[in-house]
Amino acid sequence: MASATWLRSPALVKVFGALAAGGYEARVVGGAVRNALLGQPVRDVDLAITATPEEAMRAVASAGLAAIPTGIEHGTITVVSNHVPFEVTTLRRDVETFGRRARVTYTTDWVDDARRRDFTINALYCSADGTIHDPLGGYRDLHARRIRFIGSAVDRIREDYLRILRFFRFTAEYADGEPDAEGLAACIREQAGMDALSGERIRAEILKLLIAPGAVPTTAAMARAGVLARALGGNPDVGTFTRLAEIEAATGRSPDPLLRLAALVSPWAAWETETGIADRLKLSGAERTVLASADTRDTALHAASAELLAKAHIYRHGTKAFVAATLLHWARSGDPADHPRWHARLELAERFPPPVLPVSGRDVLALGITAGPDVGRILATFEAWWIGADFPTDPAQSAAKLCEIAAAKTLN
Repeated sequence: MASATWLRSPALVKVFGALAAGGYEARVVGGAVRNALLGQPVRDVDLAITATPEEAMRAVASAGLAAIPTGIEHGTITVVSNHVPFEVTTLRRDVETFGRRARVTYTTDWVDDARRRDFTINALYCSADGTIHDPLGGYRDLHARRIRFIGSAVDRIREDYLRILRFFRFTAEYADGEPDAEGLAACIREQAGMDALSGERIRAEILKLLIAPGAVPTTAAMARAGVLARALGGNPDVGTFTRLAEIEAATGRSPDPLLRLAALVSPWAAWETETGIADRLKLSGAERTVLASADTRDTALHAASAELLAKAHIYRHGTKAFVAATLLHWARSGDPADHPRWHARLELAERFPPPVLPVSGRDVLALGITAGPDVGRILATFEAWWIGADFPTDPAQSAAKLCEIAAAKTLN
């Protein structure tokens, strides 16, 4: 990895240099190494070091770098170099574990540090010179596209039950074929432990999993294992989820995690009940709004409905909401991904931008109507005519119709 651009970045080189000047060894660990070896983008770069947090802070400070004790009780500091943050953690060895919590001791043994991680592909290290260190066979598993727990899968899960969802999420992102048999068996055996997980933690993993390349076969495996129902708090609709993924691919759309979540939850609007998925996963108000606009029973969204009804939906709710709702209706209809009527309905969104009502309250007042409820009623009547007339764009026609409606209201 010596020539890798991310490894040669000036910000990272400064951190390596500062720690080396203090007499300590540092290696990049985890996701950055894994992604680099897979040829995928490297984003956040985390380092493992032989120095204690206090020693590391002194070393980087001597080099003029900022150090923040963001998780010093766990051996972690954040070093800021060239405005780029790096999470730097002292090598650790578990002495005793208590679920997510663990009593640890610092060590200088890289194998001890690797053994306390979750999966072998996350226990790969890279030195400043680009040398890859693989103490637990992670490279072999990475090459084989296999997600394997380190040591005993049951023990790793009992340290943090979120690792059940992480096992499936990593399988969906990086693996080929069925989930690792030993890991799958351990997840099935220990799944009751997920009940104590916070909704926020479940949400983060589920939404990432649903848009991973292998989301469809992985969610099917999770459903067979009973893990998916446990995570969501209800029986998943894997068939609709699968059809939505096929439709997204057939129409050239990127996977949408919230829309896929809506497809996975059955029946209609099950996410919004008091004990529904929105509360369980602690979805934000904005996320609930997106789901509400997509998960609607509006008959205008049926492929066989009149085009004018679909146009009215676009006018009232916008193109994005129309497309999302149409995709969800399509998936729930059971129709295949090459269904011509559904494709035509999506094409409508491309050729019919949401129109703007051509008149306003000011136009009504200009006709001599007194400010008050009549203005709103006249506008509502005009809007109903305008939609029913297929959104005419002729200003003269609109002006004449508004005068007609205002006159009728005045006479009444």
